[in-house]
Amino acid sequence: MDWGSDLWDQHDVIERHTQSGLELLERYVKFVRERAEIEQSYAKQLRTLSKKYSRRGVKEDQDTKPSNQQSFQDVLNQLNDYAAQREQLSENMTLNICVELSRNLQEMRQERKNHLCEVKKAQQNLESSFKLLETSKKRFEKEWREAEKAIQQTERVQQEVSATKADVEKAKQNTHLRVHLADECKNEYASQLQRYNQEQSSFFHSEIPSAYKKLQEMEERQIRLLADGYVQFSETEKNLLPDINKCLDAIISTGRSINEKQETLALIEQYRSGAAPPADVEFEDYSQGVKAAASDNTTTHLPKVRIKQLFHKKNKVLTHTHTQPSAADLSRLPPDQRRRRLQEKIDDIQKELQRETEQSEALMKMKGVYEQNSQLGDPSSLQPQITQTAHDIARLRGELNKYQVQLAEAGGGTLQHYPASSEYITVLSDPSVSPSENIYEYEFDEDFDIDVPIGQCTALYDFDGGSEGAVSMQVGEQLSLMQEDQGDGWVRVQRASGHVGYVPASYIQII
Repeated sequence: MDWGSDLWDQHDVIERHTQSGLELLERYVKFVRERAEIEQSYAKQLRTLSKKYSRRGVKEDQDTKPSNQQSFQDVLNQLNDYAAQREQLSENMTLNICVELSRNLQEMRQERKNHLCEVKKAQQNLESSFKLLETSKKRFEKEWREAEKAIQQTERVQQEVSATKADVEKAKQNTHLRVHLADECKNEYASQLQRYNQEQSSFFHSEIPSAYKKLQEMEERQIRLLADGYVQFSETEKNLLPDINKCLDAIISTGRSINEKQETLALIEQYRSGAAPPADVEFEDYSQGVKAAASDNTTTHLPKVRIKQLFHKKNKVLTHTHTQPSAADLSRLPPDQRRRRLQEKIDDIQKELQRETEQSEALMKMKGVYEQNSQLGDPSSLQPQITQTAHDIARLRGELNKYQVQLAEAGGGTLQHYPASSEYITVLSDPSVSPSENIYEYEFDEDFDIDVPIGQCTALYDFDGGSEGAVSMQVGEQLSLMQEDQGDGWVRVQRASGHVGYVPASYIQII
């Protein structure tokens, strides 16, 4: 069963059905395209959402956040990856379904048009042949009637008594001519009828079945394309599900890895100062004069820590500088935090020192190989690298000793002195290295001073510095600011002569 043999007389039905099938395919292409646009918009909104709630700020500030807040950032990062998968889904749907089906749809529209044009052309040819047949038939009918009239006229002339032999002969000739014309029209009609029947047979048994069969095959291809489109619509998303599930599983793992107990303990580890709570305030009985002398000298002692200092904000930054806290600023941290920060710096320096040491050993070995076999390379070409590496090692060891001194003073470890390596001694003693290049040569002793100025200030008034721990200054004198006002009205400064002490905060101006 096929359209050509069973639907040969249902041209309008076939035409409407094939048009409906192509319209359905076009609707599906539009549907997939809109679905892809929705996915694209969804991915864009997810990225906007992730960016909106992502942490901002420098990396150092982010690293100090609790890990549960970092976990939320990990969730946002995974959401961003999830959005990327939705974008990939939109792109795959557009390329693999919409573009391919649109191309096939255009081809099938043209194919349908060609087949329908073939049917229409064959039908027009058959109609033209039928008109010729009708014309020949009418002509044969007319000529045959004229021939019959001529025969009847001849018979009447022959029966008339008054008719001459010439009249009879003329009538016979006319009859013969009419009969001859009628026979020619008859033959033409018969020939045209035979031709029409052949064309009609070819039209209904060959041309129509062939065209309708091609339309049937086209319709089957269209249905198969649509069915494959349904499958591909699902498989396109299904193929991305493993990557999508990875993002979702990562979010699940992030949530399950959070330990609320460790989070609260981490806050203790990060901000524990190690200081003991203040002792009870002693009763001072001025009526007995027991502490009168001490009372008289209270103004000469350094200011005591006030209660409000326990709650003032830490890490205040001077308005005249935007640099990050230096190593000297660690001295202002509480003991436990200071020890932890110092230990972190020591660990980082030790790792860098290990890398530089390995690089130095490799360079020395390479230099020895070049000295044994000059064809492999020039030993002197490695000297700049060896010198720089030795200087870097000396600098790192100097920094390491410095931080270990600070850590030992903070009660967090013992001092370990790192002597210069033989390679470094060799480099420094090498005559090819100028003394000016030994810029990283450090010497440390047990009295290493780690106090570093944090700014500069100018004295606004004279101050005699008569109190214990205070230092004198003259108006207009330039001083180094060693410690800011901690809320008690005093700052620690250093004079150009090297004397260090406290002065009133209102007596100076920070520059």
